[in-house]
Amino acid sequence: MSIRRYFIVIVFLSGAFLSQAYSQCSMCRAVLESEEGQNKAEAINDGIVYLMALPYIAVGLVFYMVYRIKFGKRKA
Repeated sequence: MSIRRYFIVIVFLSGAFLSQAYSQCSMCRAVLESEEGQNKAEAINDGIVYLMALPYIAVGLVFYMVYRIKFGKRKA
């Protein structure tokens, strides 16, 4: 694999390992910090990361398809 492919794979897979990110707005954080158990806070964090990752994956797939269309016909 070329350097470009390694870079693309690293960028897209790095989102999968960001489940420990704390990405809450101040209102959500204030409400969830007052909770006894942290189960709801962890669920909110996972949901935020999930919603953040989907647009990046969709854009990546579009760029990949354009790349395949543009450079895939050179081998033929």
